[in-house]
Amino acid sequence: MTKDQMFTRRRLLLGGAALLGAAGVAGTTALLTGEGSPGPARGAATAAGPGARPAFKPSSYRLQPIAGYGAPPLRRRTLVPATVRSRPYLRVDGRGRTMVLTFDDGPDPRYTPDILRILRKHDVRAMFFVCGEMVDRHRNLLREMADDGHAVGNHTWSHPLLTSLSRSRIHAEMSRTSEIIEKAHGEPPLWFRAPYGAWNRATFEFGAELGMEPLAWTVDTLDWRAPAAATIADRVEKGAAPGVVVLSHDAGGDRTQSVRALREYLPELLDSGYRITVPQRRYA
Repeated sequence: MTKDQMFTRRRLLLGGAALLGAAGVAGTTALLTGEGSPGPARGAATAAGPGARPAFKPSSYRLQPIAGYGAPPLRRRTLVPATVRSRPYLRVDGRGRTMVLTFDDGPDPRYTPDILRILRKHDVRAMFFVCGEMVDRHRNLLREMADDGHAVGNHTWSHPLLTSLSRSRIHAEMSRTSEIIEKAHGEPPLWFRAPYGAWNRATFEFGAELGMEPLAWTVDTLDWRAPAAATIADRVEKGAAPGVVVLSHDAGGDRTQSVRALREYLPELLDSGYRITVPQRRYA
């Protein structure tokens, strides 16, 4: 073999090793960054040109972690069980100027979608206390709430005055609603609100039994009386304070003014430094 032939063969061997090394790096990067199945790094096709070959895929055994060196198993958090209380929460704890916006009686296709769009525009999470019979007719709206990260609470099936019902009827109103929320939302509700704010011992007992904490409100917009949007907004802005829970409605009547008021007062609250959030349950 001549000197020129040896030099050419050596260049071919070095070039092949470089290609294999690059393929190995691309596969490791995809694996470490959690991008899914190993393959070309994101943007590699653009950098290498449209005619470039994809990086080599490592054989499947390389995807198996070595015993003792894999990531530790995730620890499932355990929710602190709800306790039987004698009164509902009226405020929430939170750092700084934290407030909670809640909407009752829905979901209603006439008003809930507009409220969801306004909240989405401002990247805000709220709470929706829904009625089971409304969820049964509009499950798609509950799934939209879940997709946007809103909290969904139990507001009974048919919005009755619970204090006038037997214990068995109260339980049925609450449990049936929790079941349909879990089916439509993907998880059971962690919060409960009694219609009309009418609580009794049975509501607290059954709420705890179903894994829910009772939440009332601090500021009532009285939007169920259908006042002007400016009146509703003024009540929210005057009542704003750290820990406040605001009660509004997205169903149960004409809620046009409630939607208009939200469009008015939400940016005002945010500009004033309030952080609109949802209450969190404690985990062990």
